[in-house]
Amino acid sequence: MPPITFTLILLNVLIYALGIFTGPDIVRTFGLWPPGSGGAFHYWQLITYSFLHGSLLHLGFNMAAIWMFGAELEKRWNDLRYLLTYLLSVAVAAMTQIAVSGFFLHATGPVIGASGGVFGLLLAYALYFPNRVISIIFLPFIQIPARTFVFGYGLIELFLGVTNTAAGVAHFAHLGGLFGGWLGVQYFRGRGIFGKR
Repeated sequence: MPPITFTLILLNVLIYALGIFTGPDIVRTFGLWPPGSGGAFHYWQLITYSFLHGSLLHLGFNMAAIWMFGAELEKRWNDLRYLLTYLLSVAVAAMTQIAVSGFFLHATGPVIGASGGVFGLLLAYALYFPNRVISIIFLPFIQIPARTFVFGYGLIELFLGVTNTAAGVAHFAHLGGLFGGWLGVQYFRGRGIFGKR
């Protein structure tokens, strides 16, 4: 496993284990608290929330996704480019959740989980490997090209977010993660809003 992917997974697992001993205190300090959500917001939360998870299933799905999509990207890119794209996705996901959920949907609790970074990696993966087939974990007989999978998943997240369906899931953070991944790819390619370099 490439070193940054391995380190991200290891940190997430270790911090999850630490959270078992600290209880809710770790979430109160390092979870992302949008305005009006009942907790105090600090700037470090734009990154630290992504290393916290609510359950083993939550942790397992996110770490599997980092391994599946992140390892392939890290092998193609250099370590710094991969890490910066991941962290950018995490931060843009947090800011999107704050902007949309905090001010419009009035969030009532903290946001935790690596999903923003995962969605950024997923978008980058679809841009670099658009025709790679992705299998649904619970429906392995369904195989979808990466580009189609990401587009469809993004539409589902938008629908769920706008309709406020599946409460407790940070849908707009997922969409922000997609945008953060796109920004990272465009920046390192020297395209889009960043112009030619």
